Amino acid sequence: MSFLKEIERRRTFGIISHPDAGKTTLTEKLLLFGGAIQEAGAVKSNKIKKGATSDFMEIERQRGISVATSVLAFEYDGIKINILDTPGHKDFAEDTFRTLTAVDSVIVVIDVAKGVEEQTEKLVEVCRMRNIPMIVFINKLDREGKDAFDLLDEVEQKLGLTVTPMSFPIGMGYDFKGIYNLWEKNVNLFSGDSRKNIEETIEISDLASQELTKLVGEKPAETLRDDIELVEGIYPEFDKDEYLNGHLQPVFFGSALNNFGVRELLDCFVEIAPKPRPKQSEERLVKPDETKFTGFVFKIHANMDPNHRNRLAFVKIVSGTFERNKPYLHVRHNKKVKFSSPNAFFAEKKEIVDISYPGDIVGLQDTGTFKIGDTLTEGEVLNYKGIPSFSPEHFRYINNADPLKAKQLHKGIDQLMDEGVAQLFTLDLNGRKVIGTVGALQYEVIQYRLEHEYGAKCTYENLNVHKACWVEPTDKNNEEFKEFKRVKQRFLAKDKQNQLVFLADSMFTLQMTQQKYPSIKFHLTSEYN
Repeated sequence: MSFLKEIERRRTFGIISHPDAGKTTLTEKLLLFGGAIQEAGAVKSNKIKKGATSDFMEIERQRGISVATSVLAFEYDGIKINILDTPGHKDFAEDTFRTLTAVDSVIVVIDVAKGVEEQTEKLVEVCRMRNIPMIVFINKLDREGKDAFDLLDEVEQKLGLTVTPMSFPIGMGYDFKGIYNLWEKNVNLFSGDSRKNIEETIEISDLASQELTKLVGEKPAETLRDDIELVEGIYPEFDKDEYLNGHLQPVFFGSALNNFGVRELLDCFVEIAPKPRPKQSEERLVKPDETKFTGFVFKIHANMDPNHRNRLAFVKIVSGTFERNKPYLHVRHNKKVKFSSPNAFFAEKKEIVDISYPGDIVGLQDTGTFKIGDTLTEGEVLNYKGIPSFSPEHFRYINNADPLKAKQLHKGIDQLMDEGVAQLFTLDLNGRKVIGTVGALQYEVIQYRLEHEYGAKCTYENLNVHKACWVEPTDKNNEEFKEFKRVKQRFLAKDKQNQLVFLADSMFTLQMTQQKYPSIKFHLTSEYN
């Protein structure tokens, strides 16, 4: 198959939602349709019964939440689909924000009973900023929930989206009969049997026909006719260009756990979702059909296999083809590297690939040479933008609880920070190490992984810091900057990239410092230059 054809048949997307909206379950069912798995992990509330295919870290199995982004791939209808299943928990939002730099489109999952929740709002905001095409999937229709029109209003108002329903529920909860598919003009009857791979679908081109009444009963048929008339009157018609430009969002209804409404979503997705898109680098816009390879690291995962101290760097291919054993330029290090066993993924299974195309995600064995945001090319010096570190919300000193394991602790912290689990700051005054995280749960994850993967133990001490700000002086030699460094010495630290950071203990301190030293800029993300 030609290079351009391979690009045409790639679809790379992320699934985002608030925790527990059914994101991991939806991922499983999509894989089931792609024939990638025979039996979906029954993702119950504790998620331990069998464990979902995409949650493969031990701590995820214990807690029943996804704490790291999983990369999964499968073929469906001749289309190669790459899914990035992201953590929903707000404490791991930074991993999700970074993952959104590697996707071409997104599916937003919303719980029918809870509606739009806080974490969904934040993630959709990031997608809107980047004009990422979004499809909305309203999940758990077999449970009692909000009225469909109320939900659509909520999605429009809270998320600032313009929606167009592509399917519509017939009843809900106990009265749930099925779904009318506006995209394919058919009715899908709900049997409540999650073991059925494909539900019964009946072609109905005319809703006025008596066949609908026979299928679902008189009252539900009447209600559906009224609802669809309202839908067609209120909502805009689907326009593919508007969707691809991020201005219109198709909405599907279903129940992922019961494998219902998932095929409709997948069929439509395959048809309308964008193929790999161009990406902006600091130097220029890079298009997928360029023949020279470029790609960037958006995630690093240590210890995919606890028996081997290995790290994988996840690389999104932006242009050209990535070939095994071919030397590529590591732009930050300015040296050539080659990879004998690049991996493609399916949850715990990974296989070595000889060639990968734009849109694909490859995992490269990493001995510590990569960090998040690194670019690989065939020789051109390019730097892909948009993978910042955000100012953490929580700060603690980290102490070594076992002096004999100092080396292991140092190595463990070093690798976990490269992974982007949290950020490490070293105080200028006394060299003490401070860990900053987006959410408090990450401290548990760090402690657990240090002990189980590196054999090191740590304890924490609270530290009163409100915000970490990256410091950008207009002139490093002027008196104002020297005075700032002298006066604020206790609050200054270096991050892992050796950039100067000011740890402000309150909003008031930060504002006063900004007023007192007007020539210095304070940034809340590390990517300001």
